[in-house]
Amino acid sequence: MSNSNKFESIKVEGYRRLASVQLEMRDLTVMIGANGVGKTSFLDVFSLLAASAKGQLLEEIGGGLAGILTRDKADHLAIFLEMSVLGHASLKYQLKLVPARGSSYEISQESLTQQNDPNAPQPQKYIDSRGLNIKYFNVQTRFLESPNWEHNPFETSLSQVPKMYQQSENLRRQLASCTFYGALGVSPRSPVRQPQDMRPAKLPGANGEDLVSCLYDLRETDYERFEMVEDTLAAAFPDFEKLSFPPVAAGKLSMTWKDTNFSKPIYVHELSEGTLRFLWLVTLLQSRELTAITLIDEPEVSLHPDLLRLLADLMREASKRTQLIVATHSDRLIRFLKPEEVLICDAEDGLMTVTWADELDLAQWLADYSLDEVWAMNLMGGRP
Repeated sequence: MSNSNKFESIKVEGYRRLASVQLEMRDLTVMIGANGVGKTSFLDVFSLLAASAKGQLLEEIGGGLAGILTRDKADHLAIFLEMSVLGHASLKYQLKLVPARGSSYEISQESLTQQNDPNAPQPQKYIDSRGLNIKYFNVQTRFLESPNWEHNPFETSLSQVPKMYQQSENLRRQLASCTFYGALGVSPRSPVRQPQDMRPAKLPGANGEDLVSCLYDLRETDYERFEMVEDTLAAAFPDFEKLSFPPVAAGKLSMTWKDTNFSKPIYVHELSEGTLRFLWLVTLLQSRELTAITLIDEPEVSLHPDLLRLLADLMREASKRTQLIVATHSDRLIRFLKPEEVLICDAEDGLMTVTWADELDLAQWLADYSLDEVWAMNLMGGRP
């Protein structure tokens, strides 16, 4: 992840419990808080932004805007983003949706600006759309102009910007790449337990559908990083020896796990839920191809508490290559994090509030207690 495409801040208005939430974005954000305060909704905002950047906003909203607006307290949904650009002023993006009679929503306002000249009274506008009045900055004429192509009013102007418009395309590409990972399905017939294609997969897939392919490709193309995966597994499971990838059909691979206690390897479909989920997380977090923003919901599911120290280290290392946002309920995971990595999520009158743990006066408590103990004593908030 380069400094040229790092998201600096986000503000959300009117999305479920996020009636008004503003946040400085950091490399690693681990959200803690009680059930129902809005942690998953915060992750969903980025999934919505990713869909909007890919021209899939209508599909994402589905049943209509009214179903996702803050109940009884919002008449619109607005999202404000700021992204740094190396050597230039930050890009600022705004998207506002309102309910519309006879359709699911209307994009009432959308803009993309950049204050290139600090002395200029107005920032440079690359997108300036209000309802059906759509304006793009034409790089040839240097003026804001209406599009000369068919424009879909239910999709964002950002998703329909010509690719040669560098600033808009840079932001669009970064947003579109955001990826969400929930709890991995590990049932007997789940994709992660099945033979997989021998192909150059760079990520293990949200459902583990590319886990075997990804690990095999990593071994063949970046053996040093593959060894890092195996070293992490050896630290987590002292009896672990190595991973292998036997072919099972033309172009298909399985995966085996060699344990020093057994003469024969263990096939991927025989691994325990916790072992498989940890292997998937290690593979994901070790990838060099992580997207601009990576969202993970409850990574601690099925993991033994002893694995959480390793998980925290993996997340911290991965956050050098992606902006990593994690939602968790695990106080044991918090033990291994730093206050500047922990975002405390509370609810006031049913609406979400957020506070970075390092913005609280915790120094005297952290001198004698670990961060999870301070949380358990309800000195930070974020408790039921």
